[in-house]
Amino acid sequence: MYPSVEVIENNIIYTDADTPHSLTHTHIDRHTSISHEGGKRSKKSKLNILKSMEWAWSFFVYFSIILLPVLFIFHHRKKSSTNRLPPGPLGWPVFGHIFDLGTMPHKTMAGFKQQYGPIIWLKLGSINTMVVLTGKAAAELFKNHDLSFMERTVPCVLQSQDYDKGALSLAPYGSYWRVLRRICTVEMFVNRRINETASVRRKCVNDMLSWIEKEAHADAAGEVRSIHVARFAFLASFNMLGNLMLSRDLVDPESKEGSEFFTTMIRLIGWTGHQNTSDLFPWLRWLDPQGLRKKMDRDMGKALKIASGFVKERLKERHQGGDGRKDFLDVMLEFEGSGKDEPAKLSDKEINIFILEMFLAGSETTSGSIEWALTELLCNPTTMIKVKEELAKVIGPNRKFEEDDIDNLQYLQAVVKETLRLHPPVPLLIPRKAIQDTNFMGYHIPKNTQVFVNAWAICRDPECWEDPVSFKPERFLGSKMDYKGQHFDLIPFGAGRRMCVGVPLAHRMLHLVLGSLLHEFDWELDSNVTPETMDMKERMGVIVRKLEPLKAIPRKRMV
Repeated sequence: MYPSVEVIENNIIYTDADTPHSLTHTHIDRHTSISHEGGKRSKKSKLNILKSMEWAWSFFVYFSIILLPVLFIFHHRKKSSTNRLPPGPLGWPVFGHIFDLGTMPHKTMAGFKQQYGPIIWLKLGSINTMVVLTGKAAAELFKNHDLSFMERTVPCVLQSQDYDKGALSLAPYGSYWRVLRRICTVEMFVNRRINETASVRRKCVNDMLSWIEKEAHADAAGEVRSIHVARFAFLASFNMLGNLMLSRDLVDPESKEGSEFFTTMIRLIGWTGHQNTSDLFPWLRWLDPQGLRKKMDRDMGKALKIASGFVKERLKERHQGGDGRKDFLDVMLEFEGSGKDEPAKLSDKEINIFILEMFLAGSETTSGSIEWALTELLCNPTTMIKVKEELAKVIGPNRKFEEDDIDNLQYLQAVVKETLRLHPPVPLLIPRKAIQDTNFMGYHIPKNTQVFVNAWAICRDPECWEDPVSFKPERFLGSKMDYKGQHFDLIPFGAGRRMCVGVPLAHRMLHLVLGSLLHEFDWELDSNVTPETMDMKERMGVIVRKLEPLKAIPRKRMV
């Protein structure tokens, strides 16, 4: 028997078991020879097959690594185009964009509009952040998505002593927030009650004018010297709020509690204005690397204790019959809720926090805006002449500025609007937070995203404002545009449900203080400063102030 031999001929495979008997040894030898040659060709074919398989495998690997992810991303984007985030610059790992924004983030963010459009996406440390940069985008947010962004992003220091849970500007959206807002909009910041307290504000402004005159003439040589304008505006604002809230002067050398409260509030304002690493990386809050929370806990506790003393004193007076007055504290004490979806009464701590909020929110804003307004007027002498001529014409030389005059002073109103346009006190407003995943202007905004509305960028947008960086009050003459939340190109106090509720009072205080300063004094710059050399740089804090405080010379107006 021959060993098995595969004979390949005419595509038929034979073995020795079924080899035809007609095949001779010659045939077998010949076919054996052929089989050897076929074996060589078979090996070559196998090599070609292996090479083909290797090429196919390589193609499969490269396809899997490169093409499949590309196709997946394309398919995913096509399938869920509504889930894309807004555009924005490329950030750093871990830190995001915090090193790219500089010391004036509102200005840096405004510069991104040309490249990325009306809304941008940033990562501030570990915090997802959307920034609104145009009036149209702001209108879309406040008019159509207000409820989706109703919550606040609360800085770590303002969580001290549960301040954020009791303050109207920061409290979670819910029944308590609605109660506070109703008290403010119905009982406190309405024209009727504001009119009733006009004499209180007039007294505080008169005190300020006396302090300024005394300070300006304190020079031993008898020369009129320059004064720190913002300081006196701050003291007047603080006393106005003290009288509205507590019926007492808090800036009074004879009041120990008032002086102590004033000093403590100054410290609170300072801690609030610091940049805090814990706000960028919340997991660092337990460590408090800068010690800001510890300092805030100390001073917030002290301020609440002083406020509590004011409340107890008022309760004692009311028990003894009182004197018939009714200030904002009385409104808070007299509140009676339904007890169902709102508290029956406000707690002592809630009232104390509200008192602090009044001073934190009101005093800095007013004094900062007054400083910027006077700075702009001193740098624009023609505008200064116009506003003083209007004051002289409407008020006359023999009486003081009164709040009743405001409606008749169109140019002064335009000066205030233009000041707030160029210098919104809080340029990024108080940040909001998405309460749920939201589709905003075609982009997916995840839940808990922090939202900045860049009022500074909006108020200087060349698409909305002609010659936007120039101080031109004339642009508002004959215009119905105002800053009360209905015109989204001018929103220094915000808009929507979370808009600042104190705007009616701020409107009165700004015009009264600025109008009185301009009507009672002729102002000059120091001899070493000119309009051209005036330093207009800013510094960030609770609000944006002048980096170099304005010092100007007040000369008593000659009657």
